Amino acid sequence: MQVTVCRTEHFNAAHRLHNPACSAEQNQQVFGLCNNPNYHGHNYNLTVRLTGPVDTDTGYVFDMKQLSDLIKREVLNRFDHRNLNLDTDEFRTLNPTAENIAVVIWQRLRPHLDAGLALSVTLYETDRNFVEYHG
Repeated sequence: MQVTVCRTEHFNAAHRLHNPACSAEQNQQVFGLCNNPNYHGHNYNLTVRLTGPVDTDTGYVFDMKQLSDLIKREVLNRFDHRNLNLDTDEFRTLNPTAENIAVVIWQRLRPHLDAGLALSVTLYETDRNFVEYHG
């Protein structure tokens, strides 16, 4: 029996979408307001999903307190109330699109989880715009 457990967290961060290989005009055309040289911010909502078997001893797929602590350590402490372009190593050279942020979060969490658990990350940049990454 496979069950999916989910944990939702929230963080705030600023970023600028920009490709240094492109001209100012090209960046403006592709990224629009998101290319503001003074950055802009989002209230991100993150859902982490783990799918796996239910442990017969505990009744858990994964201890939710441990999942909460893992997300706090690997994601929130690194990205919350930060300028992703300037304050994080992950996005100094990687454009901090929602797609790239979701992949980075997945990569930060994956090594800390049993290989038998499927990991999925959903990142809401706004109520209407979100991305999913399943690895």
